[in-house]
Amino acid sequence: MNDVLNLIKARRSIRSYRAKPVDLKIIKEIIDCARYTPTARNEQPWEFVVVTQKATLAKIAQATDHGRFIRDAACCVVVICHPTKYFLEDGSAATMNIILAAEATGLRSCWVAGHKKGYVDRIKAILGVPEDLIVISMVALGHSDEKPSVSKKPLEEIVHMERWGGQWGSDPEEL
Repeated sequence: MNDVLNLIKARRSIRSYRAKPVDLKIIKEIIDCARYTPTARNEQPWEFVVVTQKATLAKIAQATDHGRFIRDAACCVVVICHPTKYFLEDGSAATMNIILAAEATGLRSCWVAGHKKGYVDRIKAILGVPEDLIVISMVALGHSDEKPSVSKKPLEEIVHMERWGGQWGSDPEEL
């Protein structure tokens, strides 16, 4: 369990990639982890487009507003959902499983927004995604030497015990 907790705490969004391909067996394992994501009513509304061709990665990167680094990634996994009641939650959870599985394999990643972004129709056109499906996210994957450090807010600033305003570590009887 400690390994999982450490992996979650150490993972960072990476936007700088080395020009080194990723073994397709590793990508398959990562997508398989996404397939095992919990889903509302077990609907499993997701499908995934795995992009490794440099020309397509460049087109996707150019279409985005904050994902230009996708062009340098070895792979981009586009998470797409059928329009079920909880597609956004399910697709977001699958995206996070992709990111954590990538980290576990030694790859680095960055989540790029899809849903509700103005460029989604361009992404769908580039990839031939049917109009009725919804692009949730794009995840850049690759090898990187980047090791950013990011400060996180202390738990005491973001956790409320038992009710809003309840102090972290407070005795519930005192609330």
